[in-house]
Amino acid sequence: MIEFKYPLILIVFIPFFVLLIVDLFIAKKSISFQNITEKLPQTLFNRVDFRKVKLKKVFTLSSVALLILAASGPQIGIRLSPIERKGLDLVFCIDVSSSMRGTDIKPSRLDKSKFEISQMIKNLKGDRVAFIVFAGTSHLYLPLTTDYEAAYLFLDQIDTQMIPTQGTDLSTAIQTGLSAFSDDDLKYKVLVLITDGEDHEGKAIDLAKKASKEGMVVHTVGVGTLSGSLIPTISSNGSTNYKKNKDGKLITSQLNETVLKDIAKAGGGVFTSFNNKPANYKKLLYEVDSMEKRSIASHVYSEFEDQYQKFGLLSLSLLVIGMLLSTKKKNHE
Repeated sequence: MIEFKYPLILIVFIPFFVLLIVDLFIAKKSISFQNITEKLPQTLFNRVDFRKVKLKKVFTLSSVALLILAASGPQIGIRLSPIERKGLDLVFCIDVSSSMRGTDIKPSRLDKSKFEISQMIKNLKGDRVAFIVFAGTSHLYLPLTTDYEAAYLFLDQIDTQMIPTQGTDLSTAIQTGLSAFSDDDLKYKVLVLITDGEDHEGKAIDLAKKASKEGMVVHTVGVGTLSGSLIPTISSNGSTNYKKNKDGKLITSQLNETVLKDIAKAGGGVFTSFNNKPANYKKLLYEVDSMEKRSIASHVYSEFEDQYQKFGLLSLSLLVIGMLLSTKKKNHE
C-alpha cells in the first residue's frame, strides 16, 4: 500500500510522462535534411548511435519523473505492530431517573455528571470503559471499549428520557454492572455508581459486598445537595413545571449520602460527590490510577514509512547513467 504526503505534486508528473511517451514513440523524425543529399547527414552523424541517444533520453526523463515522485513524499507499507497496554475495566453506572434533572448542581445533576465523566475519560491511559444507564430498571448502554471518541458520543446522548420505568434501583444497576465485564475474574475491574442515592429497593449493599469478595471495586458518587432540589419537568408546549406527588405537593429530591457511603464501604471503594466545585473527578481518577493494572495485549497500525530517499537515489542514479552514457558507435571508438 502506498500513500503520498504531498499528492498535488504528482500533477507535475503527468506532463513529463506524456513527454516521455511522445518523444520515444510518437514524435516524427526530423525533416531538417529533406532537401539535401543523403551523404551530408551520413557524414555528420556517422559516429552517433541514435539508439543510445534514445536510451539517454529515457534515463534523463525517467530521472526527472522519479525526482517528482520523491518530492511528493511517498510512504510505503503498513503493518500491525503488537504493543503491551496496561489498564482496568471501568464501568460507569449513571442514574437517569427524573430526580437527576435537579438543578441544585449546575447546570443539572445529570449534565454535571456527564461533564465530570468526560473529564475523567480524557485522563485515562488505556483503560476500557463502559456505560450503564439505570432508573427503575437498567441496561448496558455502551459495552467495554478503548475507543474514547465513541464513548464521548454515547455519553453526550444520555438523558432522563432513556428509561421509562422511573425510580432509582441501585441494586439492578450493580447487577447489570457485574454482567458488563467480559470474563468471570473480577480483578482489575471497577464499577462507579453515579446517583443522587435515592435507593428504592435496598439490595445494593449486599451486591456490592459480594462483588468486593470476588475482586471488584465499587466506588460511589453522590450528585446533589443535602438541601435538595425540585424536579423540573418540560411540558409539551415547552414550559417548565415541577414534579408533584399524588397529593399535589412539590417533590424535593435530596442527596442520600448515607446509603452511598455504605455501598462504597461494602464494595471496597470510596465515596465522593459531584458538586458545584470544579474538577470533582480527580478523587476518582486518583483511586483508579493507584490500582494495580493488568497487561492487555492489543495491536495498532504502525505509521507509514517514508520512502522518498529510495526514489531520490534512483533518480540520481539514472541521471548519472544518462550523463555518462556514450552515444558513439562502437566501431568508431
